[in-house]
Amino acid sequence: MTNSSSSPAAEDATHSSGLGPRVAAVLVFGSSAAVLVVEIVALRLLAPYLGLTLETSTTVIGIALTAIAAGSWLGGRVADLVDPRRLIGPSLGVSGAVVALTPAVLRAAAELAPVLLLLIASLTILVPGALLAAVTPIVTKLRLTSLAETGTVVGRLSGVGTVGAIFGTVLTGFVLVSRLPVSGILIGLGALLVVGAVLVEWRTRRWSGTPALTLVVVAGGLATAVAPGNCDTETKYHCAQVVTDPDRDSGRTLILDGLRHSYVDVDDPTFLEFEYVRALASVVDASFPEGEPLVAHHLGGGGLTFPRYLSATRPGTRSLVSEIDSGVVRVNRDRLGLRMESGIDVRVEDGRLGLRRLDADSRDLVVGDAFGGVSVPWHLTTSEAMSDVRRVLDEDGLYVANLIDHGEMAFARAEVATLGEIFEHVALIGRPADIGLDPTATAEGGNLVVLASDRPVDLRATQEELNARQPGWKTTTGDDLSDWIDGAQPLTDDYAPVDQLLQPSSPRGTQ
Repeated sequence: MTNSSSSPAAEDATHSSGLGPRVAAVLVFGSSAAVLVVEIVALRLLAPYLGLTLETSTTVIGIALTAIAAGSWLGGRVADLVDPRRLIGPSLGVSGAVVALTPAVLRAAAELAPVLLLLIASLTILVPGALLAAVTPIVTKLRLTSLAETGTVVGRLSGVGTVGAIFGTVLTGFVLVSRLPVSGILIGLGALLVVGAVLVEWRTRRWSGTPALTLVVVAGGLATAVAPGNCDTETKYHCAQVVTDPDRDSGRTLILDGLRHSYVDVDDPTFLEFEYVRALASVVDASFPEGEPLVAHHLGGGGLTFPRYLSATRPGTRSLVSEIDSGVVRVNRDRLGLRMESGIDVRVEDGRLGLRRLDADSRDLVVGDAFGGVSVPWHLTTSEAMSDVRRVLDEDGLYVANLIDHGEMAFARAEVATLGEIFEHVALIGRPADIGLDPTATAEGGNLVVLASDRPVDLRATQEELNARQPGWKTTTGDDLSDWIDGAQPLTDDYAPVDQLLQPSSPRGTQ
């Protein structure tokens, strides 16, 4: 006996919908992929204003999942109440218009109404995400022409949607972000969605407001060109800007995601503007004979201020730099005067992986100065990472690192405690109130410099260098440092809540 739902009448209904199995699969695949593109790119748009932290990533992922859940539920509900053929085109077209406007809207909000940024960001993810997620249940409704094939249709389209989401994730992370600015990705995606809406409406012969939405996409592109935003270039990881010092013609400040990461004097690499870099120089110059060339490894590159300093003050020094962002390396070469013959070898790689490639006892010095936003990437803070640092240092080697923390200094205390488990000698440098040497003053936080080694470091000589270069900064070690650590738990690969321990400050930038 034949099921009545698979009759010729049902087949005619499917044909009249304009959605054969291939068209349905393309719609579900494309809309699912687009949701993930929006999610990943939105995170990059927000990083300059909210920071690239675990909390920011969690917020964006949570909003995207909320959009998918809401869109799937509402899309199925509305498809049962309204002719589904009337819904697909508007869902694609409106989401395309919102996506195309997102770069201009977010950047304008960040500059003009920062208190509303999170709300506006949520809407720019929720609206297109929900509309795109609604496409799957709408298409499923149109394809369910036979009760005997319900499981097959639902399962097939669900699988296609998942594959589309995977495709969107891989395409964005491995291809689009490395080749296109984020604004270009979103405007291009918006245009594709509107084109998709046009094609769907042409197949179903249901024309609506697509021409108007096309104008919105064009407006989004034009608005992005004039919207507030200070990127000279959008790298794989950052919004990068180089600013010339108005008081020093050869001075350049490298700004990444709105934070001052490096200051470089392109004519005089011995000029050190930031306080923590002067502290780093004081430690190294007090720990090694004057002018002696070193073999150094740098975790994080930025503007390569310190490798340049070592090259200028210690001729013959070989510095190997692990910098994860190839775009920042290009900025160094194109805008900050990096020369290939300077003895500085920059590798585009993750710092932890770069450490693993180094031979044991191969370095005199390891410098930690890698930051994502305002925090050290967590996997560079753990006892396992520090054990690798110790492995590559020779017996007289020195590890020196820049830390940033505020308030109760929970992260800085945990990191110093971690180093104390790996190295025999640890000392901390900073303002007296920040490192517990002046209990009468309120700790302001900011940059701290920590040094660790298996051989004693001449802290008196270090303090003399500090007094000359960075007056007011002090050195603490021994019992005073133990009191400052105050039982903080060391960090491990299994437990390193760096973003939660870190207490950021309101001023943007480092010193």
